[in-house]
Amino acid sequence: MIHFKAIGKVMGALLMLFALMMLPGAGFAYYFDTGDFDALLQSSLITFSFGSIMFFSFSRQDQNIRKREGYLIVSVSWLLMSIFGMIPYLLSDLSFGISDAIFETISGLTTTGATIINDIEAAPKGILFWRSMTQWIGGLGIIVLTVAIFPLLGIGGIELFVAESPGPTSDKLHPRIQETAKRLWYVYMGLTILAGVLYYIGGMTFYDAVNHALTTLATGGFSTKNASLAHFTSPFIHYTAIIFMILAGTNFTVIYFGLTGKFAKVWKSDEFRTYISVLLILALGLSAPVIYYSGQGVEKAFRDTLFQVVSLVTTTGYVTADYTSYHSGLTMVFFMLLFFGASAGSTSGGIKFIRHLAFFKNSWLEFKRIVHPRAVVPLKINGDRVTGKIITHIMNFLLIYLMIFTISSIIVSLMGYDLLTSFGAVATSLGNVGPAIGRVGPMDNFAFFDPFTKIFLSFIMLLGRLELFTILVLFTPYFWRAN
Repeated sequence: MIHFKAIGKVMGALLMLFALMMLPGAGFAYYFDTGDFDALLQSSLITFSFGSIMFFSFSRQDQNIRKREGYLIVSVSWLLMSIFGMIPYLLSDLSFGISDAIFETISGLTTTGATIINDIEAAPKGILFWRSMTQWIGGLGIIVLTVAIFPLLGIGGIELFVAESPGPTSDKLHPRIQETAKRLWYVYMGLTILAGVLYYIGGMTFYDAVNHALTTLATGGFSTKNASLAHFTSPFIHYTAIIFMILAGTNFTVIYFGLTGKFAKVWKSDEFRTYISVLLILALGLSAPVIYYSGQGVEKAFRDTLFQVVSLVTTTGYVTADYTSYHSGLTMVFFMLLFFGASAGSTSGGIKFIRHLAFFKNSWLEFKRIVHPRAVVPLKINGDRVTGKIITHIMNFLLIYLMIFTISSIIVSLMGYDLLTSFGAVATSLGNVGPAIGRVGPMDNFAFFDPFTKIFLSFIMLLGRLELFTILVLFTPYFWRAN
């Protein structure tokens, strides 16, 4: 039996925390006097009130959160955050409809970075900061944060961390799950602050630096400028973004090990070595054709190539150049990067390198098994044997991911959009990237889609952010069947 009252208390605590995170945006709105202070303050009060009612109504309930409650809490929490997170947009002067507000909010929380705002620089600064904050909240996962503080509320959190943790594995930094979550957030917050300082040194205003720091470490890609980071011509800013996008796409446990001097554990990670190697190979391999087709200088062409490769692979979605303007072949290469994803345990979306690595390693070993059918040929990652259960899970994930991409692209195309746009919109939504190809290229946005398609793509974003199974399992009879 599912403990719905225990879930209610957790949901209440989440909403109260979510409401408090709206207040910094209200502070910026008040400082810049952009007319959105009331919208953000009222949204915070509404959200906090609902959260308080839910939390205190179930405050005496048994907090025994098992696996099923964990998956249900994660899925429902993202739904509730999406509902309450869109209130500032609806109360502001942006004239958002319901579908627009849902799309922008879910795009933020899932760190997709797709937007329907045509003139970002004309939007109120408080709302833009809230837009960036939604990505920072969703970056590492608000569940990981609340796992760290829920013990103070008498709520356990191990099942929440398992359900939220991105990728097929979730390495612990500490035997206690609360300490793990705290240390992950220390790394997350520290890197965010450092990125903000460097952006400010590079020439951004304080406001722009804070916003871009939030969305860089979240691998979200929301910008305060219409042209994204192409607005800033400083190579220092571009290279700073590249470095922090790479860090944000790295497994945070690997970063933690590096910061604590455990470099042997860093280099032991097969995924990390593959991730860095692929980024370098792609950047170097694509630079020559970009230099040829763009006619730019060597440094600028290399910087743009490296930037776009890192931005797409880490699913950040920042833009410094229109990669669809070079050549159709290069456009398809950049489109394929939407299916990469960075490391498991990072803030990026997508399939993740660990799954690609396991798939290709297992496929290669299959040839050896064919030649030597009686030999035991195990798949190993980081020197450890990967169980058949995990291999099956990865293969199922890849197949379901491909099926969802195909079926969803057909659905979008049936709504009247061309194939390139349909493929691009679904691929970038499912991978939580942002820009794609067709009418949703790096210089475009999603404002032209009809309300149904916006809501449909929003659902696809949620599926991708929670790695398919967390949501899809709720639609199976096994989940709801009593123990």
